[in-house]
Amino acid sequence: MERFVIIGAGAAGITAAQTLRAFRPNDVVTVISIDDKIHSRCMLHKFLGHERTAEGINFVGADFFEKNDIYHIPCQTVTKIDTAGKLVYYGEGYNTPYDKLLIATGSGFFIPPIPHFREAPNVFGFRDLSDALKIDDAFAKGKRVFIVGSGLVGLDAASALCQRGAEITIAEMAPRVMPLQTDDYAASVYQKVFEDHGCRFLLGIGAADAVVDGGGNITEVILSTGEHVPCDFIIMAAGVRPRIQIALDSGIAAERAITVDGHLRTSAPDVYAAGDCTGLSGVWPDAMAQGKAAAENMAGIDTVYEKPYPFKNTSNFFGVTMLSVGRMDLTEGADVIVHKTPKEYKKAVITNGKLTGYLSLGDISNHGLYLHLIKNGIDVSDKKDQIFRLTFADFYGINEKNGEFVYTV
Repeated sequence: MERFVIIGAGAAGITAAQTLRAFRPNDVVTVISIDDKIHSRCMLHKFLGHERTAEGINFVGADFFEKNDIYHIPCQTVTKIDTAGKLVYYGEGYNTPYDKLLIATGSGFFIPPIPHFREAPNVFGFRDLSDALKIDDAFAKGKRVFIVGSGLVGLDAASALCQRGAEITIAEMAPRVMPLQTDDYAASVYQKVFEDHGCRFLLGIGAADAVVDGGGNITEVILSTGEHVPCDFIIMAAGVRPRIQIALDSGIAAERAITVDGHLRTSAPDVYAAGDCTGLSGVWPDAMAQGKAAAENMAGIDTVYEKPYPFKNTSNFFGVTMLSVGRMDLTEGADVIVHKTPKEYKKAVITNGKLTGYLSLGDISNHGLYLHLIKNGIDVSDKKDQIFRLTFADFYGINEKNGEFVYTV
């Protein structure tokens, strides 16, 4: 009987636990997590906005561990991995042995070296349920919110809190909101929607300093322009960093992320890593795919991880939906095709005959085709004029040997 231990209960960790249980029904599977409840990071804004309870953002069900005979150790932080003795230490000196170990610690929010920001008790991230609970507590005491970063995480937090009556200021170093997911036009649409709901944007402006009270809490953010913005608390949404400290402390190779090979093995024997902590991708479906591949290898099934999705984000803020696939920023030397009506906006970036970026604002149907075209590098050079009207049927052909219809992509 083998003992499998998983550190982390996010998309990668839970998928790995499910996979191990499926392939090894009689072995011991243990999951150690920092939160007491399993939750979808993608749904945290629903919890913060009081649209759902903590149970309502559980993506596997309350009885997951019991139903799958998986031992769950909640509310514990792993402090050390003894790779020689094959022991995982957590909490106040507790330990559990393993035969195969998966590190799925995810990523944490990043605080730039702005004076007082790293020490202030009223500066929060928005990555885990514990973060959302802290923000909820802070909001009960004051409704002036300063958010650093206008990407998906920052706007998720803003949309949740502005619907609860918050006074929100969002600072973004880039010249537009959602700089990684949008272009200028799509960004302007989202900016207006948020401004119509009372949010204030400071674009191309950063936080430079802060004023603190006797308890070290930041009461005013001092901008790079010199302006002082009063606040009750701050949400950091200006980027993440893979959580690798436990690997570094345990002698497992890591630089900006935990180093893994194609089978998601780390430098330590019988220790694997999956999800955001590997730096391979920050997308939820990719984390699940990594968790599955790592678990299969842990179970003795030879599996090479292949990234299943190109860079992809979907969003829906105040009823305005958007899909962004691939790279919208790499347009030099590319053909850029735009379709714009009062109700929808679409943009395609075609580089050397292949679709490398696709953005749709309003209608996001049929996006599976565009994901497929980008991921597989399908030539669309003869279909540029109809790029926004394509269906999978456009990629059928005839087998010259037998005359049958065949799928060409």
